[in-house]
Amino acid sequence: MKQIISIILTLAMGIVCLSACGMGNDVDLMQGITPNAHEDAQLSQVDNTAVADFAVRLFHAGLSSEENTLISPLSVLVALSMTANGAESETLSQMAAVLGMPIAELNTWIRTYTEQLPESEKYKLSLANGIWFKDHDSFTVNEAFLQTNADYYGAGIYAAPFDASTCREINDWVEEKTDGMIKDILDDIPESAVMYLVNALAFDAEWQNIYEKNQIRTSIFTTEDGEQREVEMMYADENRYLEDDSASGFIKYYRDGKYAFVALLPNEGISVADYAASLTGSHLQELLGGAQYVTVETALPKFESEYSTDMREILREMGMVDAFDEHNADFSELGYSIDGNLFISRVLHKTYIAVDGKGTRAGAATVVEVDGERGAAEPDNLRRVYLDRPFVYMLIDCQTNLPFFMGTVMDTGK
Repeated sequence: MKQIISIILTLAMGIVCLSACGMGNDVDLMQGITPNAHEDAQLSQVDNTAVADFAVRLFHAGLSSEENTLISPLSVLVALSMTANGAESETLSQMAAVLGMPIAELNTWIRTYTEQLPESEKYKLSLANGIWFKDHDSFTVNEAFLQTNADYYGAGIYAAPFDASTCREINDWVEEKTDGMIKDILDDIPESAVMYLVNALAFDAEWQNIYEKNQIRTSIFTTEDGEQREVEMMYADENRYLEDDSASGFIKYYRDGKYAFVALLPNEGISVADYAASLTGSHLQELLGGAQYVTVETALPKFESEYSTDMREILREMGMVDAFDEHNADFSELGYSIDGNLFISRVLHKTYIAVDGKGTRAGAATVVEVDGERGAAEPDNLRRVYLDRPFVYMLIDCQTNLPFFMGTVMDTGK
């Protein structure tokens, strides 16, 4: 089974001016240049559901039945959408089909969504995007492609030598933009690589109601195999209860109710994998939108999880085939390499989350590597949801009910 862990989102600036940017050998071509102005847009429910559907399908494809899973659908969506702006023909059609909408529409949705994310001293979801391309005569980048990603994604653009110093610069940038949660996402830079499209995301929020010491005590978590783990369990009464035919759950809000933690516990006899496979984007939106306002006794284990994966096979299975094919990929709008046809050689995804009595910290990053050569209530309304066995969880923004992280806790000991 595949493993995932997630990470990613948006920052940076402009196009065409050479000036040092404090990035070592890399030069930010966007410094001092303002992205093109745009009209305000509104998020439609149709587009929100399409994004939710992508999130759930990605979650399905990367789910492990044995180990904890953690992905950031938003991070992956943003990194691949930036890349899709350089695609043409069948490659573009396949990418749009997997991502859920035409790329021009997706550009507008992502820009609108990220501009509307709330932030305060007690909670933030920060996003950053960067594009590094090989500064060599063998590769020519399409400036219209760079401008589009500056306009819609605020992407910083860096011409770089693509040596060990560039690998270090990208890793340092990701670590900085994820508040130190994601380290060393890139292991090396192959000689044939010509571009990296990187998205980094950091979430840090305090609970609306912080767990007091007397609400935290030792308990037992039982895995699907029947193994028992001793955990620190956090107990509280919440007031948003979730239920469908196969699971029950609750919503626990972060400060000011702008973001929330969602837990879904499959009914006895239903595995996490089977329950996750039954989810769709529309069902998830209906479930979250139909939360019942009743008292629900909850128990949430403290946990910390991190994962990393190369998402190539996952995305191929979802239908994004040509983008990874060195012969059939069409990224003619991205640029040109004299060494060979451009294609995506790796999609590196890395995530981290820590949930405790005070709140939640989570980070994600996604790196798309483009190659130019080779392939690779009342008492009677009382509910109870104790997360003392494997469960599904999400981090959502409460304006759209869209998950920017999705994960499973299969074992608190991993």
